[in-house]
Amino acid sequence: MFELKEKAILNEKIAELEMNLSNNYKDLAITAFKELGQLLESLKLKEKTYNKYKKIYDEYAKKMEGYSHRDFYHS
Repeated sequence: MFELKEKAILNEKIAELEMNLSNNYKDLAITAFKELGQLLESLKLKEKTYNKYKKIYDEYAKKMEGYSHRDFYHS
């Protein structure tokens, strides 16, 4: 039951990230990406759910590699 709330939080952050990417809002996209990573690590998720969202996170990491800001992976 609680995991539904966590999934909704993650899905909202993914939607925010996708919207920022599609509108080319680079700073906001990078912020949303970092927040997604923080949420993924801080929420208590079942292993299967964690792995699903970790895969999504990793896909965005590849998509955003070299996304113009030098400090993207360093902060």
